[in-house]
Amino acid sequence: MISKKLMALIMALIMMAALIAGCAGGEEKPDEDKKEEQQNTQQPEDEGTEQPEEPADTHDDTLILAMASEPTTLNPYDHAAVTSSYMNQLTYNKLFRLDVDTLEPVCDLCESYENIDELTWRFKLKEGVKFHDGSELTAEDVKASLEYARTFTASDKYTKFWSTVTALDTYTVEIKTHTPYALILNDLATNGNTILPKALIDSGNDFNINPIGTGPYKYVEWTLGEKVTFVKNEDYFDKDHQPHITNLVWKIIPEGTSRTIALEAGEIDMIIDVDTNDISRMEENEDISVLSVPGTRMSFFGLNNERAPFDNIDFRRAIMAAIDRQAVMEVAVNGQGSVTTSPNPQTFQGANEEGTIGYDVEAAKQYLAASGVDVSSLSFTCMTYTDETRRTAEVIQAYLQELGIHMEIESLDFAAWLERLLAGDFDTSVGGYTASDLLTYMKGMWHSISIGASNLVRLNDPEIDAMIEKAEQTLDSEARTQLLSDICTKINEKSLMVSLYTTTYVRAYNSDLQGMDCSAAGYTMYQDLYWAE
Repeated sequence: MISKKLMALIMALIMMAALIAGCAGGEEKPDEDKKEEQQNTQQPEDEGTEQPEEPADTHDDTLILAMASEPTTLNPYDHAAVTSSYMNQLTYNKLFRLDVDTLEPVCDLCESYENIDELTWRFKLKEGVKFHDGSELTAEDVKASLEYARTFTASDKYTKFWSTVTALDTYTVEIKTHTPYALILNDLATNGNTILPKALIDSGNDFNINPIGTGPYKYVEWTLGEKVTFVKNEDYFDKDHQPHITNLVWKIIPEGTSRTIALEAGEIDMIIDVDTNDISRMEENEDISVLSVPGTRMSFFGLNNERAPFDNIDFRRAIMAAIDRQAVMEVAVNGQGSVTTSPNPQTFQGANEEGTIGYDVEAAKQYLAASGVDVSSLSFTCMTYTDETRRTAEVIQAYLQELGIHMEIESLDFAAWLERLLAGDFDTSVGGYTASDLLTYMKGMWHSISIGASNLVRLNDPEIDAMIEKAEQTLDSEARTQLLSDICTKINEKSLMVSLYTTTYVRAYNSDLQGMDCSAAGYTMYQDLYWAE
């Protein structure tokens, strides 16, 4: 139970933060010189790219979506940001994609595939697929793309599995792996293995400025701090998923209630990052539909294990025992999620909570004493980047104060938050991570190969690395699940960070919009959306 004194402190902190935010009058806008430079540099190099039509008075040809944070880049290989992934799925395709309902890999640019032996995989491409520049997709494009992806740190963990990629003929690619590899199809469905035109790779094209792919939408322009615009690809190869809506406009609206008001006023048509405090209000509005999907994304209070005092396991355990996760979830996301004490999502087979530490104030005091850390002179910062992460940090701050631990909160924009996180330039942070299966999640979060990318606690443990690599090479699903369970237990016992809850994905949208769906990993096939007549 939360004490009345502590809850009063939490609510006072949140009310104070809301008052400060209201007085601030919104986030600072970029200066005109920066905006002009961005508009100039973000125009596609291909002058023949179709420009969007002027939005009509009806919904027929335009969909306006709102998200909280700006993409970090449009290059599919050079990021670990979900906002950039939303943009990438519009303009690019991969050999495989993850099914919205099952999260299993299914053929995309690939027509069929064959597992020749434990180390050899052969893929037959769909014929007649056109890139946005009009060139046809061939096996040489696939080979060049997979090789090019290896030059980017963010894609490294998804490209190390193969030893050779060979174009056997115009539409056939053969991939040989170093060892038997259970995740090959999943990895080929990630942004790290997006397929680009070989000719543009060879010419040094900047895919952040000129993102040419085979996707259902073509990039038009990016106005820094305001919006990213796309127009439908009239020559999209997938006849079962032809884009219905001509123009997609992604607006950046950092403040949650501002997104809600914009949807209610009809200024936008969909909110990607819904402020959970506004859900009940929107559910009562017959003009707005709200979709909630239990997700795989883990939200957590991340601790930089490379820095003191977070390199001290007893101090980390003291923090874990000091925080009531249920209270955090109630305040941060209005109870929209599922609390967990394990940093591995319990939605996946093989996950467990063995060896975890729950909310226990007396245990927290004992761990703190055992750590030997003098908190009287200790102060550290927590990085946040959205309303939700700020609210999370405020609750955590109040609980830590009960132990005499002082934590400052630093609010950043998403790009700055991510840059510092990946560089290891932080004490603690509030964030999250998602994947389509437990092995991919563990490889991203716990393997040392992912330091500087998605290994957000900067764990470098040879034993854990070896266990994950063994699981990757175990093709028998039951044996692999047991290995994953063993890894989960070891990670639980290391108390690397404070897991909080797995997220429920919430999307709010104009009720006239049809075809809406969302996967447990948070993705929607936007080409399937259409306006009701």
